[in-house]
Amino acid sequence: MAWNHRPHPYAQAEADGIYCKSTLAELMSAEPDVVVLCNPLKAMPAILAELKPLLAKSPRTTLTDVGSVKGMVRDQVKAAGLGECYVGAHPMAGNELSGWQAADPHLYDDALWAVTVDEDTSYNRFYTVAAMITHDVGNRIIVLDDETHDKGAAMISHMPHVVSTALINELSANPDRNVAAALAAGCWRDMTRVALTDPDRTRAMVEEDALNVEVLLRRMAARLTAVADQLHDNDSDALKEFFAAGNPFRRYKAAINAEDAFNRQELEIPERGWQQTLLFSARRGEAITGFVNLQQAIIELRPAI
Repeated sequence: MAWNHRPHPYAQAEADGIYCKSTLAELMSAEPDVVVLCNPLKAMPAILAELKPLLAKSPRTTLTDVGSVKGMVRDQVKAAGLGECYVGAHPMAGNELSGWQAADPHLYDDALWAVTVDEDTSYNRFYTVAAMITHDVGNRIIVLDDETHDKGAAMISHMPHVVSTALINELSANPDRNVAAALAAGCWRDMTRVALTDPDRTRAMVEEDALNVEVLLRRMAARLTAVADQLHDNDSDALKEFFAAGNPFRRYKAAINAEDAFNRQELEIPERGWQQTLLFSARRGEAITGFVNLQQAIIELRPAI
């Protein structure tokens, strides 16, 4: 079931088998196991305020979301007095498109989700969300705290969106932009795909993780300035070191691509300290693919960098 603040996508969604509700209260009257928030962060306080009395009538419902920044969402949820029923989630899958017409049934194929918890998170609430992702959606999860997630998301998504946008800005301002655009092929396509995203959507995402993105952009700027200096000085040794520094990641990707399947084993989840156990598992490069029972997970062992 689904609810949207504007009903304009309902006809298409219902044609695709989604049961759409006209109000949030109507949605919550079904007492769902999980409510997934998919709204912009700026709309979160108003939606949480509307949800609060409805969740009071459905105490077993767990609240989660799919936002790309977790610390801010948890702060908003706690400010609304709903921290007890919340577990954060972020599916690492997406594209540069938006709207129901851009929906892709294969978007989540083999996707990994980050599930975020804190010291107050109920294990049963976590398990509800984790089982939904691994069993119902068929995806993998790693368990993180909000800070670790937001720093990682800045590294692999938010900062690259800025860099990709800077590339198309540079081309747009170049006097030979039409020649360059005609020459563009695979390299340019791959490096600028995310820059084709709605710029307001990208800006909001980056601003919501501003501190982490700022730190990474300053590091990136320093790296690029150093390479420019090395080119100016004709410093071949330094340039060789720069291009070789990423070899650990190249080996990691080669190892991932070389495997058709990965080994799996069981992981015991303690009743106390379970958050740290699962965080350490994520830092080893492991991912949860399912559960044997409430306290025993199946983890997939993938190469680490």
